[in-house]
Amino acid sequence: MESIQSSLKQWAVDNERFQQRLNDAKRTLLHDPVVKQALEKVDVSEEVLDQDLIKLYELQKELNHCQQCPGLSQCPNMMKGYQPELIVARKSLDLTYHPCSLKKKADNDRKQRQLINSLYVPKDILQATFDQLDPDHEREEASRKALQFALSAKPGDEGQGLYFYGKFGVGKTYLMGAVANELRDRGIQTFIVYTPDFFREMKSSIGDGTFQEKLDMVKKAQVLILDDIGAETISGWIRDDVLGAILQYRMLENLPTLFTSNYDYDELEEHLSYSERGGIEELKAKRIMERIKHYTSFVTVEGANRRVR
Repeated sequence: MESIQSSLKQWAVDNERFQQRLNDAKRTLLHDPVVKQALEKVDVSEEVLDQDLIKLYELQKELNHCQQCPGLSQCPNMMKGYQPELIVARKSLDLTYHPCSLKKKADNDRKQRQLINSLYVPKDILQATFDQLDPDHEREEASRKALQFALSAKPGDEGQGLYFYGKFGVGKTYLMGAVANELRDRGIQTFIVYTPDFFREMKSSIGDGTFQEKLDMVKKAQVLILDDIGAETISGWIRDDVLGAILQYRMLENLPTLFTSNYDYDELEEHLSYSERGGIEELKAKRIMERIKHYTSFVTVEGANRRVR
């Protein structure tokens, strides 16, 4: 009997100590600055506080992580890049999560990168900027017109584009990369395409059923850059059903198209007039060129071949 009484007394003492530790922990929690600040924004009873202390512990832990932020990639929070906010839901405390500033910036950067889509274009071209262009008086006029377009383009309202003509290696594609990045910063979606590989891709996509999807993706871009047009092996189908369909849609929708080429207008027309059957289809080539000429300004890119340095 004495043993039972002793055990009960010890249990009472242990329970009192546990309750004291619990009260101390609660007091410490409620005096934490981040918890106090959060509780100032809600109105709850003492009873609700007691039953939802676990939510306050979670809030304290997550927000203290944020105060000692190790960076987004090392974020220790349960939801990486998200901060908790204390709310009252159904007369109980709860937490809702919002993206932190680092998460918002990362998401925005990703969306910005997605504004430039590319097919078969080198990565260094996609990173080009006007600030990085070589100070070259021979290319000054082309650079000025490229920048002017990038700063003033209004897809859907104004469909006028540019046709950059020059010899191999003078920097036409790099200028287009700079245009694409400037447009990205303005929130304008740009698709930059290496034309020869794109046309080959379109031909092979007939077999896998993705032809129309890929065609729509390119022709509906706010700004389309067709790089190195004329370097492809032309066929009547490519000219009429791919290039012709793209240009017709963009003309009707006032969507600007930019071109780079080693051919001037007349040389490109001659190139487009040949068919895979060995015949010459001048009228069909003229139809394509009339669309290109009418909706682009011709820009000559001068300078030495930068690829042999």
